[in-house]
Amino acid sequence: MTMDEIFALVGQLDGVLTLRPGPGDGSPELSWGDGFFYYAPDGVLPRTQPFATVVTKDYPDDDRSRLDRPGAFRVNVAAGRDAFVRWTGHAPRAAGEAIPSAALPDDTVTAHPVYGGLGWLCVTNPGPRTSEAVRELLRTAHAAARARHERRG
Repeated sequence: MTMDEIFALVGQLDGVLTLRPGPGDGSPELSWGDGFFYYAPDGVLPRTQPFATVVTKDYPDDDRSRLDRPGAFRVNVAAGRDAFVRWTGHAPRAAGEAIPSAALPDDTVTAHPVYGGLGWLCVTNPGPRTSEAVRELLRTAHAAARARHERRG
């Protein structure tokens, strides 16, 4: 699964605002090349966290995906409690047992190395083993973001 496929899939979901920071747009250079997906049916950046992201480089205190490799990227998804438990066998708040302490394997759904305790899952370099899971997780996270938006309504 490529980054372009992920952006295309999320772009087909209703009410999505996609941010792709780059030079000249006022965003921090560290975020350039990454993608942030928000539920924002009015097209205005909400004051909430994105429901998913794609990152293309290691961030400070988050280098276990080894994104310094050519072409490497990671999909991060606010999966929610049920999906998190299904994929890790642990509740998010008990994620200490689920968050990897070593390098993250490619093409494997794992607890996010930093935000796992908040119910985030991730996949580094999604491939044949995880492409359907990534699609399902993105759709589920989008539906949850839409439901939160409607409740705040």
